[in-house]
Amino acid sequence: MWRLHSEGLDTADPRRPALGDMSDAWLVGRARELIATVQRSERPEQLRVIETLDGLLEETQRRGEPILVAQMLRATALARLVTRGLAHEAESLLDEMLAHTKRHGLALLRANAHALRGRRLVLSAQEDAALTEIARALAILDDSPNPDVQLGRRAWDRLLSSALIDCWIVLNQLGVYEAAEEVIARAHQAVRDSAGPHEITLQLMNRVKMLLGWGLRLERVGRYDEAGEKFRTAASMAIAVEAPFAESLFPRRTGVPAVEQVGVLAASLAFAAPSPAHVERLRRLHGEQGYPHEHVIVTIALARCLDADDRRDEALDVLRTARHTQAEDNSQPSMRLNLVRELARLGVDEFGESVEPETKPSSPLSEYAAALEAELWSLRESQIAALNARREHERLYAEHGAITQQALQDPLTGLPNRRALDERLRALSSSAASQPLAVALVDLDGFKDVNDQHSHAEGDDVLRVVASTLRDALRGDDIVARYGGDEFIVLLPGAPVSAATQALGRSVDAVASLPKHLSHGVTLSVGLVSLRPQERAEEVLSRADAAMYQAKRRGGNQIASAPMTSEEQADDHLEQSAGDPASGQRDHT
Repeated sequence: MWRLHSEGLDTADPRRPALGDMSDAWLVGRARELIATVQRSERPEQLRVIETLDGLLEETQRRGEPILVAQMLRATALARLVTRGLAHEAESLLDEMLAHTKRHGLALLRANAHALRGRRLVLSAQEDAALTEIARALAILDDSPNPDVQLGRRAWDRLLSSALIDCWIVLNQLGVYEAAEEVIARAHQAVRDSAGPHEITLQLMNRVKMLLGWGLRLERVGRYDEAGEKFRTAASMAIAVEAPFAESLFPRRTGVPAVEQVGVLAASLAFAAPSPAHVERLRRLHGEQGYPHEHVIVTIALARCLDADDRRDEALDVLRTARHTQAEDNSQPSMRLNLVRELARLGVDEFGESVEPETKPSSPLSEYAAALEAELWSLRESQIAALNARREHERLYAEHGAITQQALQDPLTGLPNRRALDERLRALSSSAASQPLAVALVDLDGFKDVNDQHSHAEGDDVLRVVASTLRDALRGDDIVARYGGDEFIVLLPGAPVSAATQALGRSVDAVASLPKHLSHGVTLSVGLVSLRPQERAEEVLSRADAAMYQAKRRGGNQIASAPMTSEEQADDHLEQSAGDPASGQRDHT
């Protein structure tokens, strides 16, 4: 009986606690169990797993914890990538994951999103584009060497290893084995000190798959001694995986050796020493569910053992059947060639017609095949060079972007600075979609007393707190910039004065409600105006400044609007009557 580490998959089971009652750690652990399950299940079970993961994603989005949401987006996308016919559904999830991780500065998970995009592109036969995505992922990981103190070392290492393994999978699929070996070694290094049985099992099984594919590739260019070494190393790893496999999350039969349950592990023993002794085990595992490229590995191993037992016709039947069933699989292009090459090695083509066996080096077909393989081997070397060049390009591009970002960002508050404000104001003022555009100048009441009575360091802390509070109280597409000193500018695109007053009123109330030890009692005086047609930036900011001083003269902690022309009043009234969604909950008074 197969052992599943979480009883049942239905999170709506009345015997289970509600998802809302479960901890974040439980949700992450549950997702890991389901991902382990979906990769070795039949399609009906895979669909049930996906439904459960979608429920977990909905719950994490309700909670809103950024890292948790990103991890669940990864899980739901990955489940679709490994389920036949559903890979296209992963695209929108990966787009969302990439946007989410960029917005929240989650470098490791952003790299993971690029890696999974690469995997999706391989399935679409877009190999060069997939290589570019992996270059982007590795460039991000190259620049993320230090753990996030809030995340913790073990969680950081696990996320790093996960992202690297997803990169490795694509490199392995593309047959770029030297680069794949470097990446998987780095993944192993990341979790070496904290890995549990499941991580160890995953690492060993991945390396076995890589070594078998690498060995088959080396055989195609006549490097048989090197290929044999890869096969022997894979076999030793298959033996080493037994202990951690017994405690891993993989669905399995309790008390049964791993080589009796996992096709690639059994295949590794057969490649190292093909013999009739492996046939029965390989035949049984050959018919079980698994990745298509793993199925090809098991097929070739079985065919070699049948051939070693003088059962050549059976070996050919196994190979031809696999060639037919794997014709549309793009998950590992080089594996299809390995299958065809194995037929040629036995002297028969995929249609059963006799051909010159590969073992006859003088045949024209053998010479032609050898020349093609040499050319493909050179292309593989070009892929490695392209990967390295693109990886360096992405790193330099990110470095340039960071420098540019610093030039447009206030170092104290993290808000856009005056230069960035000027660019955004210019762009919004020329965009019809942003009209009406409300502009507010915000000044802190009592800030001078903070610096005089306490210290400039505490004054800086107050500026950071107020900047964050102001940003959080406004709409998602509103722009808050530091104008200088204790002044801020707010741009509210698409907001009439009435709606802008409501939004800024929330900001005034939020700052006034801050604990005194954070704000030292500062409040906000806000001057609010609406951009006029053909009005220059300095003119609208001057009017906002004048309105702000009105608020100051009235005692501060309030909003003052510059007098509107009759045309502006009519436009504002129309916007208000139309029920503008930006208007908030209070009417303008």
